[in-house]
Amino acid sequence: MMGNQKNNRDEQVTVTINDLIPDDHFLRRVEETIDFSFIEEKLKPYYCDNNGRPSIHPITLFKMMFIGYFYGVRSERQLEKEIQMNIAYRWFLGYSITDPVPDHSTISFNRRTRFLHTSVFEDIFDEIVRQAQHHNMVGGRILMTDSTHIKANANKNKFVRKIKVAKPKAKGYLDQLEKEVNEDRFIHGKKS
Repeated sequence: MMGNQKNNRDEQVTVTINDLIPDDHFLRRVEETIDFSFIEEKLKPYYCDNNGRPSIHPITLFKMMFIGYFYGVRSERQLEKEIQMNIAYRWFLGYSITDPVPDHSTISFNRRTRFLHTSVFEDIFDEIVRQAQHHNMVGGRILMTDSTHIKANANKNKFVRKIKVAKPKAKGYLDQLEKEVNEDRFIHGKKS
């Protein structure tokens, strides 16, 4: 006998986001291991205490960029969508299911403008790597790179050698140069 298809999409249940994230999830390990509080102190000079509208917390912005890095999300628009849909990402950022996610333009602005011509990204990355090494999350002994082989758009059988032909110099320029050289030689007592 075929069972009935359930539709519990509108069912309201009492559960915390913390209950929905598996204990062995990668972001749990990162959250337990890495102390992100140094980011707030490092970025304090870039924020105004008494002017402007409330900003997205800098730790949240950097955690968003780390999610993009960890999971290979290269587009900030896509990152915004992924965070809206992924409960583990929301948990990592400290957001509830109903909290609005920062707009992709906020991430872009901070990445491209606010910290331009600073070493903020390098300093934060170095500190995260240092903490990860301290907790044996990374060892630093192996270097891996990703590269893609792209075949050149060239055919050695269809190679056409082009010979550059020197354009003739302007006669007037050469005559003027000869005249100035002769004048200089005459001034210094030399033959033309």
